[in-house]
Amino acid sequence: MALAHAKVNLWLNVIGRRADGYHLLDSLAAFADLADSVEAAPSQRLSVTVAGPQSEALESEGDNLVLKAARLLAERAGVPPRAELSLTKNIPVAAGLGGGSADAAVALRVLSRLWRIELPAEALFELAGRLGADVPMCLAGGAVLAGGAGEKLTPAPALPPCGLLLVNPGVPLATREVFARHAGGFSQARPIENPWSDLAGLVEALRMRGNDLTPAAQALQPLVGEVLDRLRRGPGVRYAAMSGSGPTCFGLYESPDHARRAAKELPDIWWRHAGHFVAH
Repeated sequence: MALAHAKVNLWLNVIGRRADGYHLLDSLAAFADLADSVEAAPSQRLSVTVAGPQSEALESEGDNLVLKAARLLAERAGVPPRAELSLTKNIPVAAGLGGGSADAAVALRVLSRLWRIELPAEALFELAGRLGADVPMCLAGGAVLAGGAGEKLTPAPALPPCGLLLVNPGVPLATREVFARHAGGFSQARPIENPWSDLAGLVEALRMRGNDLTPAAQALQPLVGEVLDRLRRGPGVRYAAMSGSGPTCFGLYESPDHARRAAKELPDIWWRHAGHFVAH
């Protein structure tokens, strides 16, 4: 079994647009202790079973990124695509937390072990990029700075210990629609000149950059603004913003205990997870 951790975009700036329509980004991504799990066992055919508290959203899907990752890896390595995959979903689907991308990245790793495939790292990352812009950063793990359309990755300074609260109001919000709604000029990329050494330094860096997609997301789903307002007025919060293209928002706190206390103040109907970041 391997864990597929939820991705959180701590800042996201849109700094340009390519000729093919993809936006160019400058983003800091990190990973939460919230995770799906992926297991692979020998089989005579390729299949996946999905379980867990967030599995219902995938029940109507005849295909998913885990199966696509399996077929792509088998084709690349020249092996039969045979495995029984088990996916436990704890990360909300279509929530801006990269759950599907993380699942695909982990599937590439567990199937490489099962099928005894030893691809160079560059080849594995090339496959990840073909599955989606977020899959390479999920394959890399740890805090990363993402450029290009999300595929250009460099290690970020280590994050300080802190509490993390993720909140999703349970409304649909398509990434493509949020980017299409994004208006205004492009931001300037801001290189990290003084790496943060504590939570205060990280918060200062986040406040300087923010998330350029927030106005578009709030226009499409005003409930995103309500979540942000509740987080920012809640107890103990040091910083709150939207992750990626939403609708999930996050708050940073001195400790996971502070995050858990803040979570109790939110409406029960909202999904939430209080925890911390992981390095993997």
